[in-house]
Amino acid sequence: MTESEYTRLADETLGRIEHALEAVDDDLDFELAPGGILEVEFENGSKIIINKQSAAQEIWVAAKRGGHHYRWDGAAWRDTRSGEELFAALSRFASEQAGSDIRLQA
Repeated sequence: MTESEYTRLADETLGRIEHALEAVDDDLDFELAPGGILEVEFENGSKIIINKQSAAQEIWVAAKRGGHHYRWDGAAWRDTRSGEELFAALSRFASEQAGSDIRLQA
């Protein structure tokens, strides 16, 4: 994938994550900062940080559970170790950190 294809796809994905977060009823705060860094803060003060890593052409996620790298497989962003899809993983991480069921729809 070219750098411009990666940038377009990653930016679209961050926008979809932001849209999915807007639909969540839980009390959480989030902001997409310049440079492709999306910070999600939960009521308990914990955070999930999602950011683009252009050099690796990946999306990285830092959550209480640890750091995860996601690479585009032609159909979805998949964890480079487990193969888990990005939105499924974010739903799980957010649910754990919020202490309630959160489902982020792609």
